[in-house]
Amino acid sequence: MDLAYVWFFIVGVFFVGYFVLDGFDFGVGMSLPFLGKDNVSRRQIINTIGPVWDLNETWVIVAGACLFAAFPEWYATLFSGFYLPLLLILIALILRGVSFEYRHQRDDPRWRARFDAMIVWGSAVPAFLWGVALANIVQGVPIDADKEFTGTLLTLLNPYGLLGGVVTLLLFFTHGVYFVALKTDGQVRADARRLATRSGLLTVVAAAVFLAWTVLSALERGAPLVGLVATAATMAAVLLIGSVGANLRDREGWAFAFGAGTVLFAVLTLWFALFPNVMPSSSDPAWNLTIENASSTDYTLTIMTWAAVIFLPMILLYQGWTYWVFRKRVTRARIEEADLVAH
Repeated sequence: MDLAYVWFFIVGVFFVGYFVLDGFDFGVGMSLPFLGKDNVSRRQIINTIGPVWDLNETWVIVAGACLFAAFPEWYATLFSGFYLPLLLILIALILRGVSFEYRHQRDDPRWRARFDAMIVWGSAVPAFLWGVALANIVQGVPIDADKEFTGTLLTLLNPYGLLGGVVTLLLFFTHGVYFVALKTDGQVRADARRLATRSGLLTVVAAAVFLAWTVLSALERGAPLVGLVATAATMAAVLLIGSVGANLRDREGWAFAFGAGTVLFAVLTLWFALFPNVMPSSSDPAWNLTIENASSTDYTLTIMTWAAVIFLPMILLYQGWTYWVFRKRVTRARIEEADLVAH
């Protein structure tokens, strides 16, 4: 197989890793107003991702770097056409990261409340805009013969794009609440399980509509991998329903694992629907950006392949080790004990 096609799927793997890992980070941040009844419970929630959130975000940096190196034409059109949404995502991620580091620097409720609000919005904005961006990439956007995006921000705010944003917002929220239930104890854990049931049911409804729309659109376009699109969409739906069922039975580990599987197959659904294009043109199919006309040279892709073979396993091992080290629950008693020692 041509290396360009291999790298199309490798880039997809990096985006799957990013959305699975940073997806639950976003959900944890968005859950603060619903589960954080006092400062100790809010610290419990934030501490569940405290050791790993910045490591999770590196996946999008690697994905962007691979996109730039393997598909420069795709990178150029995407980042110029989606400049404002991507800028908003970047600002939100910066504000969220700053808030994690600064909220505990002053013992003032108003100080903490401001940074908590930044965590919530810094999680919700990317969760929504990533879905809008992905849905529009799959659906197609106005691209001219020079491979330049000719639309505006309003072009991206179409029904399919907005629905994609709502689905990723709900999916990441539910995924994050599963993680909170898995990593905490006491009242926060019990509240998280109840909240995950309600948000999970909403997610099932929204995701079912979005996935069905995606499959039907792929059928209408005659997408070459339409069978894989339908299979991945079905798997995403089954795993999502399974996650809600596991949560109802208080099987937090299974609920979180099924939630991660849902994100994985949802991204694969979009990736398979996109193939063999990387950015379809809604102006004229002849102007589609495809895997072949948007990729780098074989020499560049060969060097990248060797780098991926060497370094990707090391990254996975390091991240797995990190999660193993911080695998224990964040208990309320431990935070209260730390407060007593500090005072």
